[in-house]
Amino acid sequence: MAERVGIIAVAQTKYHPNRTDVNEEELAYEAIKQVLEETGLTLSDMDSAVTCSQDFLDGRTISSMNIQHVVGAHLGHEDNISEDGINAVYAAMGQILSGHQHIVLVEAHTKESQGDKSLIENAAFDAIFMRQLGLDFTSAAALQARRYMYKYGITAEQCAKVVVRNHANAKNNPFAQEPMDISVDDVLGSKMLISPIRLLDTKPISDGACAMILAPEGKVKKLTRKPVWILGASNCYETHYLGDRDLADCDALVKAAQKAYNMAGITNPLRQIDVAEISTEYSYQEPLWLEGLGFCDQGEGGKLVDSRATKMGGKLPVNPSGGVLPGNPNGVAGMARVAEAVLQLRGEAGDRQVKGAKVALTHGYTGICGQHQAVMILGNM
Repeated sequence: MAERVGIIAVAQTKYHPNRTDVNEEELAYEAIKQVLEETGLTLSDMDSAVTCSQDFLDGRTISSMNIQHVVGAHLGHEDNISEDGINAVYAAMGQILSGHQHIVLVEAHTKESQGDKSLIENAAFDAIFMRQLGLDFTSAAALQARRYMYKYGITAEQCAKVVVRNHANAKNNPFAQEPMDISVDDVLGSKMLISPIRLLDTKPISDGACAMILAPEGKVKKLTRKPVWILGASNCYETHYLGDRDLADCDALVKAAQKAYNMAGITNPLRQIDVAEISTEYSYQEPLWLEGLGFCDQGEGGKLVDSRATKMGGKLPVNPSGGVLPGNPNGVAGMARVAEAVLQLRGEAGDRQVKGAKVALTHGYTGICGQHQAVMILGNM
């Protein structure tokens, strides 16, 4: 990239199972207000806003219309992303690199509590051939989990270890929804939803918002003493029909990761990346995504989970924040991963801080069985 793009401020709300006390714009502004106060900027200082919301979850068409007044979009420029929030950060980076926008506010919000998640997810499937089957993301994930476990010998115990570690890490995160101490037996003994996925293998319903401000290098250094730079970014789509791909593999993630690594100059991710914030709505996804991200070979994700490498203090701490499993809303999750990585690289992650972190990987995904994958590499040098 000719001129670096930096993140100068990030903020999150506390994630909660039901924020009936606020509407979407009030929820979004809780995070926006924090980044404005941190930088001393106002909405009038923003050249553009990139928002992330979804019509079905907000219960209206053109969902960004709800929040335009809290992102400064009246008589201004606003783009809306209807995928994961990490793609809103990606779009903001693109605006800045174009030279047409300079200071960009990015915001993502979701209130999962106000709709039927299963019915909403069913609408993501093909209307003619697949929607009538009654599939949602959890039933589709169960197909993927079963195929992955069968092909590579991944065990339910390995998936349960992912849950235990993420919920334990969440105890050090003031934004986390469900921090708690649980055991592998607790996970394996929780209610079966759709085999092999149990209740504790998946994230809870969650409401929350995230915001950040991006700027080009020339402006970043005037606005913050602790800039975090976007070193590489990419995304990639898989085919829509589940039967057209082997669900035990994640080719879209492999391609997105490789492009982001090439941009960032990463040749050995396990050695060069200090901390990873990975979006995992279901426990089996962590070992699968670790493989797709090149931290281990295909089929070796379970063994990497078994090792101490992904724990705090390990070679590659994964989700020091707790990640998505303790509670992040869809749409916000990937952007929250970016926000958490920024805190790590600024040395501001508190009790979840990874000592000496200089390079971080962030990841988000959208859709059925990780249909759309996005990877972003951040650095503080």
